[in-house]
Amino acid sequence: MKTKVLLIILLISGSLTYAQSKLADKFFENFAYVRASELYEEAVANGDDSEHVLTRLGDCYYNNSNAAKAATWYKKALDKYSDIHPEYIYKYSQVQRSLGNYQEAEDYLQKFKERQNEDSRTKFILGDVKIYDELSSMEKVYIEVTNLDINTEYSDFGSFEYDGNLYFASARNTSNKLYDWNEEPFLDIYQVDVKDDNGVKALGKPGFIMAEDVNTNYHEASVAITNDGKTIYFTRDNVNKRNRLDYDKKGTTHLKIYKASLDNGNWSDIEELPFNDDVFSTGHPALSPDNKTLYFVSDRDDINSFGQTDIYKVTINDDGSYGEPENLGAAVNTEGREMFPFVAKDNTLYFSSDGYLNLGLLDIYKSDALNGSTDKPKNLGAPYNSGADDFAFYITENETGYFSSNREGGKGSDDIYSFAAYECKQTVTGVARDSKTQEPLNAVTIEIINDAGVIIQTVTTAADGAYTYEVDCNQKYSIRGSKPNYKDDVQHFIAGSENNFENKVDLNLIPLCFDSEIVINPIFFDFDKWNIRTDAQYELENIVSVMRDHPQMVIKIESHTDSRGRDAYNIKLSDRRAKSTRDYLLSRNIAPERIESAIGYGETQLLNECSNGVKCSKEKHQKNRRSKFLIVQGKCEN
Repeated sequence: MKTKVLLIILLISGSLTYAQSKLADKFFENFAYVRASELYEEAVANGDDSEHVLTRLGDCYYNNSNAAKAATWYKKALDKYSDIHPEYIYKYSQVQRSLGNYQEAEDYLQKFKERQNEDSRTKFILGDVKIYDELSSMEKVYIEVTNLDINTEYSDFGSFEYDGNLYFASARNTSNKLYDWNEEPFLDIYQVDVKDDNGVKALGKPGFIMAEDVNTNYHEASVAITNDGKTIYFTRDNVNKRNRLDYDKKGTTHLKIYKASLDNGNWSDIEELPFNDDVFSTGHPALSPDNKTLYFVSDRDDINSFGQTDIYKVTINDDGSYGEPENLGAAVNTEGREMFPFVAKDNTLYFSSDGYLNLGLLDIYKSDALNGSTDKPKNLGAPYNSGADDFAFYITENETGYFSSNREGGKGSDDIYSFAAYECKQTVTGVARDSKTQEPLNAVTIEIINDAGVIIQTVTTAADGAYTYEVDCNQKYSIRGSKPNYKDDVQHFIAGSENNFENKVDLNLIPLCFDSEIVINPIFFDFDKWNIRTDAQYELENIVSVMRDHPQMVIKIESHTDSRGRDAYNIKLSDRRAKSTRDYLLSRNIAPERIESAIGYGETQLLNECSNGVKCSKEKHQKNRRSKFLIVQGKCEN
């Protein structure tokens, strides 16, 4: 007999524990993580330490940014279940990083890699835990790209900005001879006034550079100007003193780098640099931030060369002379083409190449090789790169700049594009209202929840019921509004890609109190049953919330049926349901003296004509099947 009793107790306990976790799941799915965690912890206290419950508890605290508690529950799950889903290993690593336990985070990230070795996130296993400091400061940056108005149907490329002027190369001069390569006029160097208004480039009308001697009947391009503005370096075809092309023995004209000095507003004293040669090309000049090093591209054939064209450097001495050219080596150059170097103020090298993994043809890369790094160059990706040639990158300190491309949709064979980096942001605004009266609700707690289910911010509505918050573009969000004596409202929206767009998300909270009654959605029971289902428990939690908010409140419970079935049986069935409802509230720590009574009235208090023998629709019968929660002491004011 004792064994049977013990078995019955265990079965009842297991059933209650299962019901608690099911109810917790319901709250979890609706982002109510505090209530869900309370219920999950009750389930654990009652003996349910399943993987599902432990990891859900971890998720509740993880989504509320409580790293310490999340770590506790994830660790319990990790220690108990060796075949746990790898994502929880990763999450545990994340919360350890959040807590500053970088070595613990690194160790578990390594375990994650052992389970998910193809996952790209494992690339952050670098051994140096300081990487987490760097990763924590990384933000998602958006790039706005604009095809410049100065572009023509011809080739326009190569940008250098100095002292309010943009210098670039263009084949727009139709009086020039045609270049056989592309049957466009030979390139000249142009300049145009430029104003930068918060990253928006306002350009004037292009004009020739201020010296007729700079532009010839052949190619000039790729400008670099010294910090003091007194010296310009540029690329030109190998032109002799008679302004005619010079060729090597094979009949090929090569490129050379020249420089000119500024004299009374004009470029003069043009001279060829000494490391040029008639048998190979030297071009695409770029200066180091301190102007003591000149970088360039060459196809010279020496023992240090790597590919078709390589990037070199040469020292500019204080007396104006030059050192010996040095190949930048394997950290930059490949067997392919490396071209169009540019060195930013932080000494980052940008260049184009077809020798690395790319989107097609020339892509733009950046490298920290000039600062001593041996890491492979990083492809900048879209929108800088495309399936076409992308090159001639130039960037300013405020992350605006230019690049050139012959991608589809341009105006000419090559076009210049400006870019501005910005964080794409949108706003979500709305008004929280009483769903019955449509009156605005003050002091509604608004939770902004991202697509991962993490509560990223909590704001409160003003007196007019309004709220506003800034969100990231291209993300899914949920907005959850809550207020005492009201049912929560959850709405969803997707922030698109348009910067500064306003998303309108209004909330309608259903009031729980009417005329001394707490009103919730109908409590449903299985046919001929009186046990409280999970969906009914979910609704009854609204009663729990109201009574917790009003500790002096006393209620009585009424349960009613429709007229179908025997009258006496309906009385008994409704009474059992009323008392099951009461027992659930008691199980949620509502004091017994706060429930005056729980009585079933069967079909004795019908709300319509659907009595015995009257044919009615299911909807009309449903109206009579109800539970009422009448306030007999205390007030519930919305």
